[in-house]
Amino acid sequence: MTDSEHPSRVGTPLHFRDVVIEVMHKIKHEDHSEAHQIFRDSAGHKPKGVLPQTVNPDEETVPGIQHPGSTGVIYCSDRAIANGFSYANSHAWSNLGQGAPEVGPIPDAPPRPTSIPVPEDSLEYAPTTGVKALREAVANLYNVTYRKDKKSKYTYENVCIVPGGRAGLSRVASVISDVYCSYQIPDYTAYDQVLGAFRRLVPIPTALSPDNQYKLDINQTKKDILSQGLSVILASNPRNPTGQVIAGNDLKTLVDLSRESTTLILDEFYSWYIYPENEQEWGNSISSASYIEDVDKDSVIIINGLTKNWRLPGWRVCWVIGPKNLVTALSQSGSFLDGGANHPLQLAAIPLLDPEHCQKEKIALQKHFKMKRDHVLKRLEKLGMKVEVPPTSTFYIWLNLAHLPAPINNGLTFFEELLKEKTIVIPGIFFDINPAHRRNLFHSPCHHFVRISFGPPLADLDKGLDAMGRVLRKAKKEGMKGFGHSYKKSLDGTGESI
Repeated sequence: MTDSEHPSRVGTPLHFRDVVIEVMHKIKHEDHSEAHQIFRDSAGHKPKGVLPQTVNPDEETVPGIQHPGSTGVIYCSDRAIANGFSYANSHAWSNLGQGAPEVGPIPDAPPRPTSIPVPEDSLEYAPTTGVKALREAVANLYNVTYRKDKKSKYTYENVCIVPGGRAGLSRVASVISDVYCSYQIPDYTAYDQVLGAFRRLVPIPTALSPDNQYKLDINQTKKDILSQGLSVILASNPRNPTGQVIAGNDLKTLVDLSRESTTLILDEFYSWYIYPENEQEWGNSISSASYIEDVDKDSVIIINGLTKNWRLPGWRVCWVIGPKNLVTALSQSGSFLDGGANHPLQLAAIPLLDPEHCQKEKIALQKHFKMKRDHVLKRLEKLGMKVEVPPTSTFYIWLNLAHLPAPINNGLTFFEELLKEKTIVIPGIFFDINPAHRRNLFHSPCHHFVRISFGPPLADLDKGLDAMGRVLRKAKKEGMKGFGHSYKKSLDGTGESI
């Protein structure tokens, strides 16, 4: 705000609204930020461990039930709906928040599925471990892609089919005993709910630094295993939201830890989204399966599925791969957690896992999404928002807003301002895996970030980038007086603040 824009500089008394706006631009605590208070007022997001009660009465939906809180995508979708978004009018919006790739045809890729056979036996329940033929297809794909030179091979007994990645995580978490579980910040938002719900997993965080390209310090991890008694390491790889990847000797060293009384759980949903600079490397993908010595002895658990790589998020057909005794345990947990994946869609998925088919999909996907990544990075740089650590994998950009003027220099406020422009991003605080929810949000290492997805089609990406440009031009032209307030709390405007 310039001197001429500031009411007190021209001898005009400050009205109450102006005082509030002035305070908003100097805030350093969430209690004084409208965007942050809307977040805290959403069920399940109030800070815990502050008051002596064990259940927040405002969140107790029925006696004894405590609201778990929403994941980032769900919260952001709800806020967008309060601002007029609906799936009927979604074409008018740019959704750069949804963690899903575009599902339509892309250049040089095999044709998209257009119909699903439904044989009579598929009307029955499928086994909780999944259809045997699909389990065999998954095992074969991993053996062909990552284990050609390995004596130990996966079989169908090493594969459990699950109805989505979250279901896979939940099944695994439900069969883990009381242990210390290491995870990194930032990482996938659903880990927060998993670590909060399955309380036998005692969460031990490690903050990753942009100064080190968000790399996991393997040597420090080894020390933590010895000093803190870590039994489980949970991580996404390639990494959501930073777009980085643990590969080569680093990944091998990490897998080696599984032979030292530590279980490694790797979420590998973005394993095809690798963007090589050398054209000869098109079609290469990443998996810890490459470095496992014995598939039944190395305690490595891989979670993956059709959602991202095959660009079929609506199918909810995914898998967990690991030692045989893990799969038998997951069968039991699936019987009371989710009941198993969709039977007809499991059958329809089998031909999609043919290795030759997958290679064609992989190359087309990598070329198309690399083009979109480069396009978005160039446009952000033109807007003065150069990305410090560009993604080498996934379809996410971890964008630091710290250089912007307050209050749009934090993820929640920037998110709310973009909602006014019919654009959705995900505030960085959702990737600060913090099951206790005690931290002042302004102290989060993810506070000044948003995650931008370049998963949607190119036209949607440009629409969202245009919206960011409008916000930044408004800030430059009009100053900051119009930001940080007047956010809708509901679709009809009830509860709309000053």
